[in-house]
Amino acid sequence: QVQLVESGGGLVQPGGSLRLSCVLSGDAFSTYYMAWYRQTLGKRREAVASITTGGTIDYGPTLTGRRFTISRDNNKSTVFLQMDSLKPEDTGDYFCNAYKKGNEYWGQGTQVTVSS
Repeated sequence: QVQLVESGGGLVQPGGSLRLSCVLSGDAFSTYYMAWYRQTLGKRREAVASITTGGTIDYGPTLTGRRFTISRDNNKSTVFLQMDSLKPEDTGDYFCNAYKKGNEYWGQGTQVTVSS
């Protein structure tokens, strides 16, 4: 059974950085299309960034200035989201998503709070 476990969320001041991690277990990580989503206050869950098995990256339309960077380490079965220049409006729950051949999995989410 595929499981996703996120970590790395927390409280950070505006302008600060956080690095989220998501570990996939139960199947071959390298065969999964991975993505990060977030749900901020009063908004629907939205795509933040995705990375294919081949490393092609796409960023969601809501982000400007490329403040976030997605990466993956197949040897560690982990996808990362480096978040820089964080703003209060980035506050929310961040979720890891894995997709392969019609099967989709979600992590439980990690909370990010950007506040002074």
